[in-house]
Amino acid sequence: MNYTETSKFLSLILRHKPELIGIVIDKHGYAKVDELLEKMNITFEDLEYIVNTDNKQRYSFNEDKTLVRANQGHSLDVDVGLEKALPPPILYHGTKIDKLKSIKKQGLKSMNRLYVHLSEDIETAKNVAERKKGQSVILKINTKKMIEDHVVFYRSKNNVWLVKYVDSQYIRED
Repeated sequence: MNYTETSKFLSLILRHKPELIGIVIDKHGYAKVDELLEKMNITFEDLEYIVNTDNKQRYSFNEDKTLVRANQGHSLDVDVGLEKALPPPILYHGTKIDKLKSIKKQGLKSMNRLYVHLSEDIETAKNVAERKKGQSVILKINTKKMIEDHVVFYRSKNNVWLVKYVDSQYIRED
């Protein structure tokens, strides 16, 4: 089994398109493990390995491991129980340089996801940006000023900072 490819497909199913394999995601983003295993034709051990070893900790089980979900990144309207949190004064966002003009004009939008994803460190932001082709750029987000302006932040279980929108006034190119 190619765990990387299976993990990518699992991400697609749990975040965006459960209908591709005919499963239902509940309002909290969970899929029934037994249905998922059957439809994806994988074993529980395979799924558990993916959940436990994913380097970005994208997935989590419920307590009795009968349900599984993606921790964030959904385009589906789900409530994964995010709690408001206070971020550090600066966060980072990795993107491609060809998006910079639009970002400077319109800010960072969640696009097809529920939230804009931000990172605590430059390296993580760089890794996110480098998943797509083209020259990368790391943006520095003034979260201290955003908090002063009453912008609400959330932190996912796997330590990704989430916000609905980042206005261009809070963004600096480093």
